[in-house]
Amino acid sequence: MTTTVITNIGSLVTNDPALGEGPLGLVGNAALVLDGETVAWAGPAVRAPAADHRVDAAGRAVLPGFVDSHSHLVFAGDRTAEFNARMSGRPYEAGGIRTTVAATRAATDAELSANVARYTREALRQGTTTFETKSGYGLTVEDEARALRIAAEHTDEVTYLGAHIVAPDHADDPAAYVDLVTGPMLDACAPYARWIDVFCEKGAFDGDQARAILTAGKAKGLLPRIHANQLSYGPGVQLAVELDAASADHCTHLTDADVDALASGDTVATLLPGAEFSTRAAWPDARRLLDAGVTVALSTDCNPGSSFTSSMPFCVALAVRDMRMTPDEAVWSATAGGAAALRRTDVGRLTPGARADLTVLDAPSHVHLAYRPGVPLVAEVWRRGVRVA
Repeated sequence: MTTTVITNIGSLVTNDPALGEGPLGLVGNAALVLDGETVAWAGPAVRAPAADHRVDAAGRAVLPGFVDSHSHLVFAGDRTAEFNARMSGRPYEAGGIRTTVAATRAATDAELSANVARYTREALRQGTTTFETKSGYGLTVEDEARALRIAAEHTDEVTYLGAHIVAPDHADDPAAYVDLVTGPMLDACAPYARWIDVFCEKGAFDGDQARAILTAGKAKGLLPRIHANQLSYGPGVQLAVELDAASADHCTHLTDADVDALASGDTVATLLPGAEFSTRAAWPDARRLLDAGVTVALSTDCNPGSSFTSSMPFCVALAVRDMRMTPDEAVWSATAGGAAALRRTDVGRLTPGARADLTVLDAPSHVHLAYRPGVPLVAEVWRRGVRVA
């Protein structure tokens, strides 16, 4: 196997406190040795072992590739008019998610796959090397299954979200739609997915419906995650912890009992600041969660309606500025935190045995992601030991 040493790294984020300073395991004047697709060694450059090839990082910062654990990339169309109206203070009468459902149903497989490829390339250029994506814009057996089949062509982290909203076709009979989601639709979709998700919220699915949907998915071998407590207080977070969901996503409106529940279990609180930015909603209180000992992840929630960004650096900057996270906490949450939300130990860190996914910044420190918001700082991206962007 060919080895490569990346040396003269100004600051290396390993996410392993045993290798360096603080929770980020920071190593200054560092080197990283890659052996094929994996990390073989990390530490001070003066102690780096010999390798077949040498790459000079020229004093730049290196951190793990971002792990985006929540996105909705299988869709067609956009909702520019909706966003423009919202930002202009005007009422908007179109159908929101239903607008995207109609466009997605009408799109060809090739069009949907091209869209996913476009947004994953866009994310890769900004340092994202692992991403999750969902169905949820088909809402029929056939359309949900094809969405997942297309998603699986682009990532291993595929989530069945037939329970995004009650399908327009079943608006007068939500119970029948839950039966569809937990029956024929689940049967058709399970072979393509690793995860099952549900939007537990007023206007979508209540706690009992969400429990039935996630429980049915678990019986089919799918692992649960949940859209929880985004728009209002509700049962989503408690349900996530009860069912040992990998993550409760959004977590904007939390009671003390919700925070305590998250702190007591393994469920990650995934925060999605792009959604609050794009809707002018209240920010999640990351500081409250972190101080309680909750594991926090950051993700883009990339979707055409409420968070049309694929930029993890942008979300890091928002988390620091508006959610009271430190730069170190935000970077950890966008890398190791995202990996935890996907229950992965092979990504989100740069330690021996981990996958060689890394981002090189045109800056001396990871702090510049928040210090210089909006500046394209990602200079190089490596995935599985290969420079890909």
